[in-house]
Amino acid sequence: MPTPSNPDSSHSHRREQRGWYFYDWANSAFATTVVTVFLGPYLTSVTKAAADAYGFVHPFGFEIKAGAFFPYVVSLSVLLQVFTLPILGAIADYSHRKKMMLGVFAYLGAFSTMALFFLDGTRYLFGGSLFLIANLSFGASIVFYNAFLPEISSAEERNAVSSKGWALGYLGGGLLLAMNLLIFSRAESLGLTTGEAVRICLGSAGLWWAVFTLIPLASLRTRQPIKHLKPGEHIFTAGFKQLRHTLSNTRKYPQTFLFLAAYLLYNDGIQTVIALSSQFGQEELGLPIATLTTVILMVQFVAFFGAILFNTLARIITTKRAIMLSLVIWSGTLIYAYAFLKTEQQFFILAAVIAIVLGGSQALSRSLYSLMIPKGQEAEYFGLYEISERGTSWIGPLLFGLALQFTESYRIALFSLIIFFVLGLILFSRVKIKKGVRDAGNEIPSGLTL
Repeated sequence: MPTPSNPDSSHSHRREQRGWYFYDWANSAFATTVVTVFLGPYLTSVTKAAADAYGFVHPFGFEIKAGAFFPYVVSLSVLLQVFTLPILGAIADYSHRKKMMLGVFAYLGAFSTMALFFLDGTRYLFGGSLFLIANLSFGASIVFYNAFLPEISSAEERNAVSSKGWALGYLGGGLLLAMNLLIFSRAESLGLTTGEAVRICLGSAGLWWAVFTLIPLASLRTRQPIKHLKPGEHIFTAGFKQLRHTLSNTRKYPQTFLFLAAYLLYNDGIQTVIALSSQFGQEELGLPIATLTTVILMVQFVAFFGAILFNTLARIITTKRAIMLSLVIWSGTLIYAYAFLKTEQQFFILAAVIAIVLGGSQALSRSLYSLMIPKGQEAEYFGLYEISERGTSWIGPLLFGLALQFTESYRIALFSLIIFFVLGLILFSRVKIKKGVRDAGNEIPSGLTL
């Protein structure tokens, strides 16, 4: 078996891989319980309770439809990441503190999530602020987490390692969601109101995130950076300088940046569907939170097998074709949701189809991108990548919120997202994968992995 970039003993590098998987297990609780299921509908209900007679709230003097507040907060949280994550990544590449920074942001996000337990009444700004901090921290931690992928896996095993991480994440997020579903469904017998049950579920996601983050922090090694500061140079100024240098390198790595542009488009669509699907189900189809939670729970376990399935599919038809197939299926689901989706049973069927392609499209994209970035700049390039990674899109929620505010139609708002998949597919089809890997100075995997 080929060895990773920095050769370690087989046992040591397998141990790191297992520990690395568990950060997906840890943080997926936030992505499922908080972002996908409970916070959108609950924060929307809190915002509606604070709204005026016309259904508007006025944070900091802005007039916002209560139903559009959560999409706008998601958008703002990622807009902040646009300015911070690439810089943090560049700083990490110049230091040996990548694991430390992973831990700092993981626990900042976890504690902010735990504090959502205290969200009640009409305190929508309190809830929005906590989510802003948690989602920003979530994105930052994923930058450092993803940057370990090239260090702990060879080019040959990159797809498999990335897919196993995603798969274990879906399993972990699904298990906590199952426990939360049990609490929510038995709220009355436990002497809890619906709001109290939701708040316990939100807080539990932060606790889960905090506890299981201990595993990767104990397993991952601290490595010395490939890049070093020049005499008299400060790490923060070096981070800004390196980011400027990277953004000026589009001519040197044209395929990498073409892939990144395609990914930012189609993943915007993916993340917006994930973040706002519960709100769509509640407001457009009238589905109760218990049903929505059951659907998302089903998605987690189906997506576990979907991630493994697409890893196998990539070996058969190539990684590029597998990703393109997933984007075609994503586009089809939005057309179906707009024109045909009416019943609870149809919602379950559509969710199952989405689950199959969900993990595969994301896991393969991450592993492919890791092959197309230069050594020593992993965290910096994954900072650019993470701007649109799981639950951190900003253009998509903004478009969804604007479409909802001006048309008052959740179907039109959801269908408008198809533009991200179509444009992303067009750009991605033009990426020359092997050239991009070669330009970055990395090993091209053998066989039909690309």
